[in-house]
Amino acid sequence: MSTDAITVLKADHKEVARLFAEFEKKATTPARKEQIVRKVIELLTVHTYIENEILYPEARERVPDLEQHILESYEEHHVVDLLATELDAMTREDERFEAKFTVLIENVRHHVKEEEGEWFPKLRDALGRSQLSEMGARMLELKKTSPTGPSQPSALKKAIDAVVS
Repeated sequence: MSTDAITVLKADHKEVARLFAEFEKKATTPARKEQIVRKVIELLTVHTYIENEILYPEARERVPDLEQHILESYEEHHVVDLLATELDAMTREDERFEAKFTVLIENVRHHVKEEEGEWFPKLRDALGRSQLSEMGARMLELKKTSPTGPSQPSALKKAIDAVVS
C-alpha cells in the first residue's frame, strides 16, 4: 500500500464501504451482521483516531482554506463515536441495533463523500506528494497502537478532545 495519507484513508473508506454493503444484503444473517458491526466499530475507531491525531491538525495548520471542512469533520466523527459507543454496548437482539447501525452507515457515507469529493483534492494540491507520504507513513505507524474500540481510554480522550476543542 502507498503511504500517501489520502491513499491510506481511502483504503480504509473502501473496506468500511464493503462491510456496509455486506450488512445491507438481505441474505446476510443476523449473526454475520453483528460481526460486521463489531469489525466496523474497530475500523472506524482506528480510522478516526489517525485522522484526529495527524490529518486534521496538520491540514488545519497547512491549509487554512479547509478549516470549516475540518471542523465539520470533527463533529461528524463525534456523532459516529457516539453511535459506535452505543452499538458497542448492544447485541443484535436489541430492538434498535440494526436501525442504529443504519444511521451510522448514513453518517459515514456522507462524511466519506465530503472528504473524498470536496477536500481531499484540495489537500492533495496544497501539500503535494512528499508531505502526504510523510503523513501517511506516520498514520500507518500510529495504526499499530491506535485504540480499536470506543471505550478504550485513548478513544475516549479523542472523543472528549473533539468536543472541547
